[in-house]
Amino acid sequence: MGLRVGNGQTPLRGGPGGFSHGGSRVAPEARRGRGATANPEGRFEATRHETFDDGWPEEGERVRRTEVTPERTRHIITRNASPDISFDRSINPYRGCEHGCVYCFARPNHGYVGLSPGLDFETRLFSKPDAAVLLERELSAPGYRPRTIALGTATDPYQPIERTHGITRAVLEVLARFRHPVGIVTKSNLILRDRDLLAEMAAQNLVKVAISVTTLDPDLARRMEPRAPHPRKRLEAIHALSEAGVPVMAIAAPIIPSLNDHEIEAILEAARIAGAREASYVLLRLPHELDELVGDWFSEHYPGRKAHVFSLLSGARGGKTYDAAFGTRMIGQGPYADLIRRRFALAKRRLGYPEEPVRQTTELFRRPERAGDQLALF
Repeated sequence: MGLRVGNGQTPLRGGPGGFSHGGSRVAPEARRGRGATANPEGRFEATRHETFDDGWPEEGERVRRTEVTPERTRHIITRNASPDISFDRSINPYRGCEHGCVYCFARPNHGYVGLSPGLDFETRLFSKPDAAVLLERELSAPGYRPRTIALGTATDPYQPIERTHGITRAVLEVLARFRHPVGIVTKSNLILRDRDLLAEMAAQNLVKVAISVTTLDPDLARRMEPRAPHPRKRLEAIHALSEAGVPVMAIAAPIIPSLNDHEIEAILEAARIAGAREASYVLLRLPHELDELVGDWFSEHYPGRKAHVFSLLSGARGGKTYDAAFGTRMIGQGPYADLIRRRFALAKRRLGYPEEPVRQTTELFRRPERAGDQLALF
């Protein structure tokens, strides 16, 4: 195979819903166990690459291994002013995510470090080893005022590399010492490793956990989320955390038209039986390069459904693949989006989900005394 290089003036990629050129595709043997089918250049790159058949046999690609690079940052708490979400600050211990969920809305963020939102996002990861130290410094600042910190809003804080890096655990230990409220979003049962710490924080109303259950179908989960835990393991995590007194929300996300939308009621019922006290959902979001990545994934795994999926999604996004407008970007609008909203509300009512959400307290926040502090002398 040969290679052409473009100057970025005319993208070599196709429109929404798939790639028109093969340059971004990666051979199946080189992406075994990964979610993305391609590795396109990030949207900020000046060049585009395209492969073409030049008569020579194609050389086999190596199986991609996970690489983790330490990332040094000056601050660890990220602020936002979005009216669509219930928190104004968050922490992400890792950039990129080894779970490899093809639909992950955070994939385009890899473009900010010159990498692809495709396979790079799930194989070339960044850790933030100074996260706990930075957090302690920021919480200790005289002007800091506590509000719930969301942990894992972009990438999963309990993705596989957390087993060896332990950054999420270190961050939670700091939050516990400061008695600071936290909300955690994950789809991994690795969170049960920290059940002892979470139970202590829950007893002080300092923590809530959201577990993502995208589907109950193991085959679909394996295709969409190849390195994320089995759906059964996520339900077991909901049960174990609930038994430990930790309030748990089940998130049916993303809802994908014509693929997993028929499971809404079943997911909510299974999560409720497991002990979930709250439930929410997000309609599939496809910002930037994600429309092409997901479209290419459909071309390989569910080609017969692709056109219908994107048609329904477009109808819920004002005729576009994605609409970032506040108020509708999470749930969409129009007949299809209204149907999903009504089904979700009816199922929650039938299954007895409480109306009022669990809210964490900020009243217990304190700055622990440190060795050498003047007050420690008295």
